[in-house]
Amino acid sequence: MSENWNKRTQAVHGGVRRSQYNEVSEAIFLTQGFVYETAEQAEARFLECGPDEFIYARYGNPTVSMFEQRIAALEGGEDAFATASGMAAVNGALTSMLKAGDHVVSAKALFGSCLYILENILTRFGVEVTFVDGTDLEQWQAAIRPDTKAVFFESMSNPTLEVIDIASVSKLAHAVGAIVVVDNVFSTPVFSRAIEQGADVVVYSATKHIDGQGRALGGVIIGTREFIRGTVEPYLKHTGGALSPFNAWVMLKGLETMALRVNAQADSAQRIAEALEGHPALARTLYPGLKTHAQNALVQSQLGGKGGTVLSLDIKGGKDAAFAFLNALTIPVISNNLGDAKSIATHPATTTHQRLSDAQKDELGITPGLIRFSVGLEDAEDLLVDIQQALEASQKQTAAQ
Repeated sequence: MSENWNKRTQAVHGGVRRSQYNEVSEAIFLTQGFVYETAEQAEARFLECGPDEFIYARYGNPTVSMFEQRIAALEGGEDAFATASGMAAVNGALTSMLKAGDHVVSAKALFGSCLYILENILTRFGVEVTFVDGTDLEQWQAAIRPDTKAVFFESMSNPTLEVIDIASVSKLAHAVGAIVVVDNVFSTPVFSRAIEQGADVVVYSATKHIDGQGRALGGVIIGTREFIRGTVEPYLKHTGGALSPFNAWVMLKGLETMALRVNAQADSAQRIAEALEGHPALARTLYPGLKTHAQNALVQSQLGGKGGTVLSLDIKGGKDAAFAFLNALTIPVISNNLGDAKSIATHPATTTHQRLSDAQKDELGITPGLIRFSVGLEDAEDLLVDIQQALEASQKQTAAQ
């Protein structure tokens, strides 16, 4: 494997290890354990595993290791640990490094389960958490203290698509020695350069763009070898959040086509957002690739001008109009995943973020009319026509009330 390969080459060939049969497609080592030739070998391996040695699937596996090495190379990290889901990765990255009395600063615009970990789980064990507006550098500066252990944020927030300045927040955090943990799902491994821009730890739900075809759960934590093997691995191998070898193989196959898929999806999302901006049925069209987006200049520098695969539509008429819109769609499916080959529409206020209070939803801009729209691989014009007819249906619902 060459460190000089570009991302698309890394995504196809990174981390490959072949068996004695020299298979083309990566092998699935679907085993929970491994055999030792002697008792002495077993003892030695439990003391220290070599680079191509394994003990138990909860600790590591050849197929899982291929995925870890490939995504680490793709992201520009030294190492990675694969997990059973994206939330296992978020929890593992944070919980493995924190203890009672530690202080964390986090952006408040987060996926509901991420917010639950920070608000309900970490605080239960004595971790102090301060929430800030992630787009306001002055709030970060005021909240980060000399004893701050870590900062956490989604580089592009779910579902209102705020973009956070990774380099600037990292600079503030590193000034006090804090570790920067970035949930990078919406930015995708294709467009992101989070580690290059200052992030210490990058977390992905591999369920999203990495698989990209709605088949399997998975997650991954990427960082320095010292952090992954010294901090994350001991926590996860003992608490059991390991990725299945079969799911790792699915993710390896997903990585091979990810750049083609994600670029096509982002191009379609840009086309649809531009066509819908200013539509009379919409109170807001949120898409980071639009010039009117508050952080569009940051998108140019941080993401190479690509706004991602997701847009959010704030439909006039509230929940009833939003539901009428969803029910009128004929191509996208109603579900709560994203980054899939199929377009997916979600009503965050009643699904992914339903546990938030009305006050929290208001503060985050998650209105009753907000629809998160994950753009798939269908023809962009077909999607646009379908969205437009569904918007008309939403307004008929409003007029009928």
